[in-house]
Amino acid sequence: MRIGLLGTGPWAHMVHAPALSTHAEVDFAGVWGRRADAAKDLADLHGTRAYDDVDALFADVDAVAVALPPDVQAGLAARAARAGCHLLLDKPIATTVEQGRAVVEAAEKAGVASVVFFTTRFRSDSEAWITEQARADGWFTGRAQWLGALYTGDSPFAASPWRREKGALWDVGPHALSVLLPVLGDVRHVAAAAHGPGDTVHVVLQHVGGASSTLTLSLTAPPAAAGAAVELRGENGVTLLPESSEGPLSAFTRAIDGLREAARTGSPHPCDAAFALRVTEILAATEARLTAHGA
Repeated sequence: MRIGLLGTGPWAHMVHAPALSTHAEVDFAGVWGRRADAAKDLADLHGTRAYDDVDALFADVDAVAVALPPDVQAGLAARAARAGCHLLLDKPIATTVEQGRAVVEAAEKAGVASVVFFTTRFRSDSEAWITEQARADGWFTGRAQWLGALYTGDSPFAASPWRREKGALWDVGPHALSVLLPVLGDVRHVAAAAHGPGDTVHVVLQHVGGASSTLTLSLTAPPAAAGAAVELRGENGVTLLPESSEGPLSAFTRAIDGLREAARTGSPHPCDAAFALRVTEILAATEARLTAHGA
């Protein structure tokens, strides 16, 4: 599979480009970015080609991996799908339901495969735990906390305009939902949403199977309070999402393999664009509830 990369930011440098360039079963065919000089620098670093014309890249590859802000990603992903490219996207797929739906419709019409990189879902130990809990019955409630201290250190993502605008709900909310939805089922109703300190958001969800869940999301937590945890309680007792030592690079390599398999078999991946659209719908409903309550 020949894969081109869209994007030249920190995530592209840290994860996408290294994984693509070292994967034995793919050809890292080129890089396009909104800044031509950055695309050339990243392409030179990995011995591939820099493209000035994104449509030329689409014409030369089988698939694209996207490391761009979600509002930019959505339009280019739909365009790539229409050009016949399989899609390896990042979360959130978009920041509006309309944008996300356009990606899904373009992929379905073109018959291309899609995988969205929800990092936790592609860590082997996390995925094994999620699969095990999804097979169990009798879940009563779930609790997810995703707390970051993005702006207190030297994170390369602290300068991200879309993260500052959309906050933790849209940045780490997708991670929490990617774990809870396959276990507790789809969300029937956003029961409550409220702001906490900084960009912190508290959310209460009702799931179709009868369980409820709570989310606490933040990018502005004190460093000593930062971390992620998921707890499930039900008829079989209490279980916690295991801590993982697997970094994003190996997780992204598994996402590449997921796309290759989906493209080969024609079977949708569990983390495809349609799943990511559902996550976007839940985030948008939560945002609307916050706005309606004057938050």
